Amino acid sequence: MKLLRHIPPIFRNKYLIAFAAFCVIILFLDKNDLLTQVERKKELRALDNSRDYYTLEIARLRKDYQDLTTDPSAIEKLAREAFYMKRDNEELFLIPEKHDSPKN
Repeated sequence: MKLLRHIPPIFRNKYLIAFAAFCVIILFLDKNDLLTQVERKKELRALDNSRDYYTLEIARLRKDYQDLTTDPSAIEKLAREAFYMKRDNEELFLIPEKHDSPKN
């Protein structure tokens, strides 16, 4: 019992000890601990960003589809840019882009 006399009275308080144990369990030992919550928030933010990106991409593709079904010039533009098609009386020259390669 001499050991307990050397501990200050504030640290011998049973409510403080119970509260400290509760905080340790909730913050570090629980299945929904603090680190898990932070990781889940990051994942949720990433999923929200990807949802926004795909929503915008779907809207752009729907607009492109609408243009392709109604506008003949959009069909010609797509054929020329994506499939390199040309008219009978035209010449088509493809110039490759130069990519800088890393020096060894």
